[in-house]
Amino acid sequence: MRLFRRDPHSPSGRRRVLLLGALAAAALTLAPLGSVWASDQNVKMGFIVKKPEQAWFINEQRAATEMGEQMGFTVVRLAGEDGQQVLSAIDNLHSQGAQGFIICPPDVRLGPAILNRAKQYGMKVLTVDDQFVGADGKPMTEVPHLGMSGYKIGRQVGDAIAAEMQARGWNPEDVAALRISNNELPTARERTDGATDALLENGFDPDHIFDAPQQNTDTSSAFAAASPVFAKHGNFKHWVIYALNEESVLGGVRASEQYGLSADQVIGVGINGSGAAFAEFSRQQPTGFYGTIAVSSTMHGRQTAENLYNWITKGEKPPANTETSGTLMTRDNWQQVRQDLGL
Repeated sequence: MRLFRRDPHSPSGRRRVLLLGALAAAALTLAPLGSVWASDQNVKMGFIVKKPEQAWFINEQRAATEMGEQMGFTVVRLAGEDGQQVLSAIDNLHSQGAQGFIICPPDVRLGPAILNRAKQYGMKVLTVDDQFVGADGKPMTEVPHLGMSGYKIGRQVGDAIAAEMQARGWNPEDVAALRISNNELPTARERTDGATDALLENGFDPDHIFDAPQQNTDTSSAFAAASPVFAKHGNFKHWVIYALNEESVLGGVRASEQYGLSADQVIGVGINGSGAAFAEFSRQQPTGFYGTIAVSSTMHGRQTAENLYNWITKGEKPPANTETSGTLMTRDNWQQVRQDLGL
């Protein structure tokens, strides 16, 4: 079949050429998401988190939303507490016309499946806090990531505990460490490994470190894991507690209180700098929760949202890996640190 029934150089033929050109341009604007850059006026992105009820993620999503309000894009806040919920959230975003999403995955091993779904829809994806790992167990560097160096933050925890032990004049022979662990999560393992190495380098006895594997990453799970450890090793006068986050450390502190240990017998140091820590520091009487390595979830939310926006609108792909640092927050300085970090 011939495209033109008459001479394309005739007036009517030229009109047909112009019409086909206009149709082709219209088709381009209807191309799948991600095939062309979005205009600044219609950018929509998702922000999917694994624990939407935790203060860290509440602050992170709120900060991203506020950044969108400032820069003129829309952020859709969603929960992804397991693999199926994550995939459903991505489907939801696609139906709303989102061009990409930021995610803290419930399981880093879901990375390949999540990336495949994103590619299916032509959506850009960034990870925050927890980085995707591939089938080979290595980080998926093709997906831009923003987070903290778990190992370095963990070392800060260990150094803070060691310094406070020394300040209190504790005899190392009387001190045990409760390591609330979650080795299925690489980020958690990096943090507790860093804290353990720092303690050992400060002379802590490795035989005095006891594991309490937790099923989840919240306070109740940590409490359940910690209680049997205190019951089994009642010969120690003092305890130090560390874990992947402050919620877990708080679970350990609550278990120590139930066991009968007083605040001056316990040094718990967490990681995050969220509402859980603020509430503990605001108590009238000090508890065994000595401090936390505060990092800015607000900054994580704002920066990842801005990075994704620039990638969508300008084609500027963010760096493969960006690491943030932490600050020791205690009962004495928490309000100033909170202000400095914008928490």
